Amino acid sequence: MRHSVSKNFIKSYKQPPKMRSISEIQNFEGQKVLVRVDWNVPHDNEKILDTSRIDVTLETIRWITERNGSVIIISHFGREGESMENLSKLVAEILPLKFIGNPFNENGKMQISIIKPGEIVVLENIRTWPEEEKDDDEFAKQLASLGNIYVNEAFSASHRKHASIVGLPKYLPSFSGLYFIKETENLSKAFDPKHPFFFILGGAKLETKLPLVKNFLDMADDIFIGGALAKPALETELSKNSKIILPVGDAGALDANRETLDVIIEKANKAKFILWAGPLGKYEDGFTKGTNELALSLAKIVEEKEVEIIIGGGDTEKCISSLNIKEKFAWVSLAGGAMLEFLTNRTLPGIEALDAGLGPRLTVGQVRA
Repeated sequence: MRHSVSKNFIKSYKQPPKMRSISEIQNFEGQKVLVRVDWNVPHDNEKILDTSRIDVTLETIRWITERNGSVIIISHFGREGESMENLSKLVAEILPLKFIGNPFNENGKMQISIIKPGEIVVLENIRTWPEEEKDDDEFAKQLASLGNIYVNEAFSASHRKHASIVGLPKYLPSFSGLYFIKETENLSKAFDPKHPFFFILGGAKLETKLPLVKNFLDMADDIFIGGALAKPALETELSKNSKIILPVGDAGALDANRETLDVIIEKANKAKFILWAGPLGKYEDGFTKGTNELALSLAKIVEEKEVEIIIGGGDTEKCISSLNIKEKFAWVSLAGGAMLEFLTNRTLPGIEALDAGLGPRLTVGQVRA
């Protein structure tokens, strides 16, 4: 089923050469908008345990529905192909919507065809189809046939070269969501920071974060490497660099000790810009004390000094949220791997796909399948 792009829609947005925000569109009348989100959130079948990744998508979804568009939600959910049906029922308590499931069978096609302006429907977990993760072009075309505009509001999944991330922009006029823009703009502050600039890096897997460290050696004044990264970093050339700070004492410790925290906090007190990604200890196994204390110390520094602090990474964000101090910081990213890849490469496959803009370069009425 193919939907043409209305004249009102064509008139309602500008065409700059780079990634465009959905905010440029003031009228979605008659438009079916495919919105890729990341609703991969924890729940216990009765309630959603953390609604953050849902909350940040609401502004974009309402922007569309309040301007007479209908929304078709696309999301992944877990890695085992778990159904979106129960989650959709829980989200419906926050946002009025209905679960369609498979949009390619007869019932799904029928329900897609009768969506009214202002309505929201949710498709089945996009990873139900193996073609999604293979970025299968025919599958991308199938998805594109469901609507006539595409919006990426899944920054945290945009490091994946999947059909719903990089395939859809080839075939539909494509835009970034409102939160997507906020993530890119705030994380980009790390590329032109105030000085002194202090980078705090924790977590694990040094081999994947080594390019990030090397990129920031020229930009940062000091870089602390902790968590499970510290011990392997000690065995590299990084340990000889005067900008690199490693934990005091046992580099393989499961949490940051008092001496290490004192060193970090001393540097943080002198900084004008701080970027923190990753916990200081094995946070997921309950070694949270050092990470929590650093978070509270940074929040206090913000209150007392002129400093901009940007924080990200799954466990780091979880720490900040659990302490209810999120509002203290300039930005707390909900992205994990996508944030690190963006900071390393200054772009993501999902951003490149939107920038390429193959869909928007089609002429009026020529949205193709």
